[in-house]
Amino acid sequence: MGTVAQVILENIYKTYPKGRGAGEPGSQPVSVLRSINLTIRDGEFMVLVGPSGCGKSTLLRLIAGLEEITGGNIYVGDRLVNQLPPKERDIAMVFQSYALYPHMTVYDNLAFGLRRSTAPASNPQASRLPQWLETLAVETSRKLPKGLRYVPDREQQIDRRVREVAQSLQIEGLLNRLPKQLSGGQKQRVALGRAMARDPQVFLMDEPLSNLDAKLRAETRSQIVKLQRQLGTTTIYVTHDQTEAMTMGDRIAVLNAGQIQQIATPLELYNRPVNRFVAEFIGSPPMNFIPVQVKAPLLIIHPDFRITLPESWANVLSRYDSQTLTLGIRPEHLSYSVPAPKNLPVTVELVEALGSETYITANLAGQVLGSGASHSSGQTGNTAIAARIEADKSVGIGEKIWLAINPDKIHLFNPETGLAIDP
Repeated sequence: MGTVAQVILENIYKTYPKGRGAGEPGSQPVSVLRSINLTIRDGEFMVLVGPSGCGKSTLLRLIAGLEEITGGNIYVGDRLVNQLPPKERDIAMVFQSYALYPHMTVYDNLAFGLRRSTAPASNPQASRLPQWLETLAVETSRKLPKGLRYVPDREQQIDRRVREVAQSLQIEGLLNRLPKQLSGGQKQRVALGRAMARDPQVFLMDEPLSNLDAKLRAETRSQIVKLQRQLGTTTIYVTHDQTEAMTMGDRIAVLNAGQIQQIATPLELYNRPVNRFVAEFIGSPPMNFIPVQVKAPLLIIHPDFRITLPESWANVLSRYDSQTLTLGIRPEHLSYSVPAPKNLPVTVELVEALGSETYITANLAGQVLGSGASHSSGQTGNTAIAARIEADKSVGIGEKIWLAINPDKIHLFNPETGLAIDP
């Protein structure tokens, strides 16, 4: 196993010229990443997650050296790698498109990086032939009977490494096949194996599971996590799928519009999002948002319901008396209930019965509050509510039901800034 290393991103910026008119009068550069500061610890599995276009894949390419940074510093271990070409960064990248060589067997795809390495063997001076001549001898004698083949020490070490990686990924039986003879899942394992074979300091993975079907994606996801735990290699994994992020990462960095919104463990992101974007992005179905008015010390009011919050909110809510805030509540923290002033009266619009649980989408009708600057007084409107209810509760489309909120799971956000209000 090679050495692992922390990766430090220090005030990273990336801008592109605007379109084809770059440099022309009036053209403005497009900022893709702004003020990215992130430390990935030795052996950590860090997930970069965010919507399409948020800059997460660009950030990965900057770390790999496939693109130049506009500003800032990138450290791998104790080395500043800003000016180093990709091959000198000791980083292996797994692409979304697999990027296998179609004319090479699985064996040769796995061995390719090792053969190109300047010193893949523990004793690179073992062979007396120049490397180019050694490679030629290996290639030309490969089809000869086994006893007549030229197999230098270096190639023997490569062979051992390739078969070791193939065994760990359960692809030993595929080594003589071409990529066109493989399924999507098999191609993905070969791409992972090619990265593993080099034993780099850092793995970079750019949405490697997006081309797989749901079942295979779940299987490969757990396989990647297991392999990373075994190897202990620092890994940076890019995805737009928040389920992947929550189940794979030691920590998650949530990006939006080229900036990091929050860096935390999966459960901390779920339980304590720093702003409305993170709250809405993490969790499936996403969090519900309802405008409410605060009445100190602990009452929040909506035209259709009123809830008394736990005592821990008293101090912070005193600063927002008579103001409008945004209440956030996750679908799993709503429950089927009975008519009561604290419960939400809703009309069911959609029912999704999954067997073990049922998800509903419903409308909460009522007045839109007007005391906040972002709300117009006196307007009526509907608020869409998603809820998870017990599978044995039978509800129909158009039916009016009542939903209870778990007051311990309520989030409040400033409607102007989107920032969470933390009790």
